[in-house]
Amino acid sequence: MFTTEKLFSLAGQTAVVTGGSTGLGLAITRCMVGAGAKVVVLSIESPEQGVQALAEFEGKAVYYQFNITKTEKTQAMVDRVIAEQGPISILVNNAGNHCKKPIEEMTVEDYCSVLNVHLVGAFALTKSLVPHMKANKKGSILFQASMTSYIGQPNVAGYSTAKAGYLGLMHTLATECGAHNVRVNAIAPGWIDTPMFHKATDNDPPRLAKILGRIPMNTVGDAMDIGMAAVFLCSDAARYITGTCLPVDGGALIGF
Repeated sequence: MFTTEKLFSLAGQTAVVTGGSTGLGLAITRCMVGAGAKVVVLSIESPEQGVQALAEFEGKAVYYQFNITKTEKTQAMVDRVIAEQGPISILVNNAGNHCKKPIEEMTVEDYCSVLNVHLVGAFALTKSLVPHMKANKKGSILFQASMTSYIGQPNVAGYSTAKAGYLGLMHTLATECGAHNVRVNAIAPGWIDTPMFHKATDNDPPRLAKILGRIPMNTVGDAMDIGMAAVFLCSDAARYITGTCLPVDGGALIGF
């Protein structure tokens, strides 16, 4: 009898998740470990913080301290991870930062800082892993996009530029890598129940009402919703999906 269980499994695969020890990245790590993958987390927290954050996974997720903006060191880090952890078949570009200022207050340095983390850092890491994935004829690359990849939001010029840029990068890489069985996709989270969301809305009832009014499902998402979407897009169940950005937003993009 045909079953789909193995199609959704990541057993035997190793994933690199940037920013995978906090927030949505930690949820992605948790879901990928739950699907059978070994996860390599790259993040800027101290080794002690990283190891503590991943303790629940009992060795199935390992931590490497790395600042992805140090692009001159990216290839060496990738080579080290492959040498120590084995072949990498999944990359999730999740690391990010924010600069919430109106454009007249944002400096060029502010703007470049956001782009360097989201776009330049992700590009360098992806560039370093693509030849490895092509040689192995297996790979899935994900970019953590955003609602701001599609809609306007004030005071986040750098962030929205980077998130929209992911879509162009994803489309190009999908066409370059598809013949080598390397798929490239993105996820666009909507409003998700995170500490950042509560910080922005707990003392602002009108803003919360505006957000919920836009979401047809009338609720915000859970971080695990993003993790499960990542598992799906990296699994064989999505083996014919590439060049696609999946909104995980309760319908917010089409809400009125």
